[in-house]
Amino acid sequence: MSGMHRSLSEEPTGELISRASQQITQLVREEMELARAEMTQKGKRFGLGGGLFGGAGLVAVLGLQALVATAIIALALVLPWWAAALIVTGVLFLIAAVLAAMGRKNIKRATPPPPQQTVDSVKRDVEEIKERAQR
Repeated sequence: MSGMHRSLSEEPTGELISRASQQITQLVREEMELARAEMTQKGKRFGLGGGLFGGAGLVAVLGLQALVATAIIALALVLPWWAAALIVTGVLFLIAAVLAAMGRKNIKRATPPPPQQTVDSVKRDVEEIKERAQR
């Protein structure tokens, strides 16, 4: 038989190990490229979503400013102006403290999202390697 038509059982062990090493290296490179592409795509989505949330937050702040002014004016109908403004300010600081505590709690629990497609692909690759090793 010619060298090109040899079966795997006829190939020297060193050559098989060398080929397996090259294939594993190529597989790792491809998985890293997939992970990079997936994280780039997620980063772009995250950036766009963050920008939209920022715009919504700005408009919400303007709305809250108008609401605060309305609350002060409404309280000023029955209280002096300074008392109405002081009450509304105190309520706003209380709300801010509660929101800050909730935000701090959520940030402590946050973890970065894994590149799910890459994780799934690596799991499939490991299963494939296990199956081939058992043959």
